[in-house]
Amino acid sequence: MSMIQRPRRLRISSGMRDLVRETELSVRDFVYPIFVVPGEKLKEEIPSMPGCFHYSVDQVAALAYEIAARGIRAVEVFGLPAYKDEDGSSAWDMESPVQRAIAAIKDAVPNLLVVGDVCLCQYTTHGHCGHLTGHYVDNDRTLALLQKVAVSQAKAGADIVAPSDMMDGRIAAIREALDENKFENTSIMSYAVKYASGYYGPFRDAADSTPAFGDRRQYQMDPSNVREALKETALDVEEGADIIMVKPALAYLDVVRRVYEVTDRPIAVYNVSGEYAMVKAAAANGWIDEQRIVLETLTGMKRAGAKIIITYHALDAADWMNG
Repeated sequence: MSMIQRPRRLRISSGMRDLVRETELSVRDFVYPIFVVPGEKLKEEIPSMPGCFHYSVDQVAALAYEIAARGIRAVEVFGLPAYKDEDGSSAWDMESPVQRAIAAIKDAVPNLLVVGDVCLCQYTTHGHCGHLTGHYVDNDRTLALLQKVAVSQAKAGADIVAPSDMMDGRIAAIREALDENKFENTSIMSYAVKYASGYYGPFRDAADSTPAFGDRRQYQMDPSNVREALKETALDVEEGADIIMVKPALAYLDVVRRVYEVTDRPIAVYNVSGEYAMVKAAAANGWIDEQRIVLETLTGMKRAGAKIIITYHALDAADWMNG
């Protein structure tokens, strides 16, 4: 009689499953995105992102304590400016909400890592991610603007700057500017593989960054392409990126794995607003078990190769994981 193979032996109890588990999700993997706005004493829920809020800068210190108390190690700061212009100059204004919030967080909780989002779309009157020549985003003229944003965020205290614009050559330009301004220890987390995705809709409401015309397909990646992602990764590593990001996460886990296999840099994923909103909507209708779905989804991202998970679920997930 042939012997039956019994892999179920290793699934027979919770203790056994814990003992042989291959992928461990940790609160230390999370980065929590926050949105700061002009004004005072503001905490206003974002309609398309239930459980996420716009905060005025005077509220972020308390939020930082709350985040750190859960064991979360990092936040990424996005913001709405007090003014917009053609080149998005408020993006490097040290009195803008993002720079002030970065400083306030580092003052309140020095050990909480702060990531600054380096982009221009929410700061420009046209909603695109750089300087316009007609309806074309001028790549090389945009690089100088991105340098200003990155340096301003480093001056405010950011530990990491994260360019999300998808301009060619931006990592080298930002690294050069940081080093020239003696911020050689400020890391760059590159949105190296950022797709032109339909999953960004709620974020554009949250950041008031919908383009005034057209879309971003001339600079963000085609969702059909994988080998292009490997090229973008290789270029950004060569230019000095410390961390490589794939965005969005859920529909691109195959890309995460491919990128993981070709670089020794830590891999980040962004569990974006549309992914978050769909889960919240289904949970609100009683169609899914939110806790189970969220933790399963985040574990899948880590299993695919991500070490860093930027997610709006971070606070809830930390509460569930901390018991």
